[in-house]
Amino acid sequence: MTPRVVLVGLPGAGKSTTGRRLAKILAVPFADSDDLVEAADGRTVREIFAESGEAAFRAAECAAISDALTGFDGVLALGGGALTHDGTRSAVAASGVPVVLLRAALATLGVRVGDAQSRPLLAGDAAARLAELELERAPVYAELADLTVDTDGRTPGQIAATVAARLHNSGRL
Repeated sequence: MTPRVVLVGLPGAGKSTTGRRLAKILAVPFADSDDLVEAADGRTVREIFAESGEAAFRAAECAAISDALTGFDGVLALGGGALTHDGTRSAVAASGVPVVLLRAALATLGVRVGDAQSRPLLAGDAAARLAELELERAPVYAELADLTVDTDGRTPGQIAATVAARLHNSGRL
């Protein structure tokens, strides 16, 4: 049992919101890797970052995603930085699960994340951090993505329907 699809993208791209809608369309469960980490660790993502650091969070995230890739049959949304961890990237690549990159313009991402208080990696100047993260992560996303869907100016329902149609048309569903 493996996920039907893995959603990736920068913070604010719409992975969780779109993922929930996509799961409804496909009549499967939805999981967010941040929620899986929090359930396994007993702390919030913010607490893990503050108390143990990013490396500890990425290791816990890798374990949670690896488990989901072998034991979860639904739509899996990954945290924006999940694929920066070598173990997570390798696990996703080896899984054979279709990876969909949700992409949005930096201005759109900035509006969606707002003050970014719940996002440790965006602390301070969220707009500047998003620009830095885009430069760092875009090549990693591009390497693993089977499909890319732009989310600017579209509702989560429209995005989910597009993802479902494109996966179906590509024979991946």
